[in-house]
Amino acid sequence: MTHPVTDKTPVTLIGLGAMGTALARAWLAVGHPLTVWNRTPSRARALAADGARTAGSAAEAVAANTLVVVCLLDDASVEDTLTGIDLTGKDLVNLTTSTPAQARTRAAWAAARGARYLAGGIMAVPPMIGVPDAGGYVLYSGVPDLFEQHRDTLAVPAGTTYVGENPGHAALHDVALLSAMYGMFAGAAHAFALIRREDIDPTAFAPLLAGWLTAMAPAVHLTAEQLRSGDYTKGVTSTLAMQTAGTPAFLATAEEQGVSPELLTPYFQLMRRRLAEGSGEEDLTGVIDLLLRRPA
Repeated sequence: MTHPVTDKTPVTLIGLGAMGTALARAWLAVGHPLTVWNRTPSRARALAADGARTAGSAAEAVAANTLVVVCLLDDASVEDTLTGIDLTGKDLVNLTTSTPAQARTRAAWAAARGARYLAGGIMAVPPMIGVPDAGGYVLYSGVPDLFEQHRDTLAVPAGTTYVGENPGHAALHDVALLSAMYGMFAGAAHAFALIRREDIDPTAFAPLLAGWLTAMAPAVHLTAEQLRSGDYTKGVTSTLAMQTAGTPAFLATAEEQGVSPELLTPYFQLMRRRLAEGSGEEDLTGVIDLLLRRPA
């Protein structure tokens, strides 16, 4: 089939899992000519009815357009899929989840094959893709001119945030943000466990929990300023010494409620270690330095 004449950038998309399919439908919905390929052909054929061109091979898909977006299972899948394919002159945007080191290695791998490279970290789940007000976005890092050239096309599925020329920084931001999310989930899990055996409706407790977490979230700005300045006592309202002194009550409450303290104990241990260094007037920011095992 042939695409209708359009001024929208043609896109090749390799990988049609749940996220890849959502990306494909977002580009098709606004009229971008789209060529797709997936190792399981049935997923590609399902998009043909919406106007996608289905390629018979990954090589054919790459050859079809300059802008090539890859959304596969992992970094090894990217190498396995693209090895042996001519990437000369291609703009390769890799939305596959990877580590920072893998992204940097993949950028050098792409450059050696004549392609410009942009790494991406998707901060969204598939239902958020193509929904402007859903709050999802994609972190990008790598060749700045490549990002600027394709910014509008890349912004169709979700908002775009460029985090620098280092190709590993999108993956690093991605994992850092998701790590904070899981830390929040861990705290919420402990909170719900504490009330689980009481006559407390969790649906009544949830708004209090959400409101408290929302109120505390802006504290990250003070932490960032303290890290930048090196002054961990700046703007402190509750010192490390004060907060450490309060931790036995948290552990005793967990004991009384029959709840394991395993989600809290590691952080409390770090607080006590930092306090032992004589930094009681600081904020909790010094705990971050204890997490740095070796020089980068």
